[in-house]
Amino acid sequence: MASSSRVSDDATAAPSTSPDGVAALDRAFAILFAFRPDDKGLSLAELAARTGLYKSTILRLIASLTHHRMLLRSEDGRYLIGPAALQLGALYQRGLQLADVVLPLMRALRDECNESVSFYVRRQDLRVCLHRVDTTHTIRDHVREGDVLPMEKGSGGRVLNAFSGARGELYERIRREGYYISIGERDSETAGISTPVFSAAQPLAGSFTLAGPLPRVDEALLKGMRVSMLESSIKASELLGGDAEPLRAALALIDSKKARSRQK
Repeated sequence: MASSSRVSDDATAAPSTSPDGVAALDRAFAILFAFRPDDKGLSLAELAARTGLYKSTILRLIASLTHHRMLLRSEDGRYLIGPAALQLGALYQRGLQLADVVLPLMRALRDECNESVSFYVRRQDLRVCLHRVDTTHTIRDHVREGDVLPMEKGSGGRVLNAFSGARGELYERIRREGYYISIGERDSETAGISTPVFSAAQPLAGSFTLAGPLPRVDEALLKGMRVSMLESSIKASELLGGDAEPLRAALALIDSKKARSRQK
């Protein structure tokens, strides 16, 4: 079987092979994951180009995938994701609880710097604290689950506004950088950093916010948490079926800025 596969040059091609898995299943999943959101169907040649697999291998795997309705073949010979994938997705969504996804990540962020972490969702023109993990410090920003806060002030509100399509240079920068740091904006004695979380059910699921009192939570600490915040948002978005590509681009932007800084 090893002779029937080759390495692809396409960076968006198949997922990596599981070291303890089954090669045929890895190749089948490579075919399924070759599809992109804007595809209207893929030809055999396109599947071969994206996966790095030989056409003969793909055809054998497609026979099983179509039998189990994971793929469909259109009249013009192109392949489409089949209805069984939708059924599995619906089962996943019904069994998924938002708290099960975000709370472990929030606890890990809290433990990293011992500052409080909240998860905000947008409710019309306001934001609501849906989940909260408190610091062990006695002095902290006092936000509780269920509290309602403004959208136009604070890092959580700014991020929710930005990824809801708000216009302006500030919001364009937030969308590009993937985070927003607020120092004394909503409360003159607190500071925080927020990153968005995306989902399949709705493009913007909410935002993570790490916040605490000045001067304990200063700009240096918040900048130092940017990568961890973005990585947590990527994990949450992936588990929720959302598009994490904007967050990965934001991470790459931070890496490139660090590289340029080291060169100076």
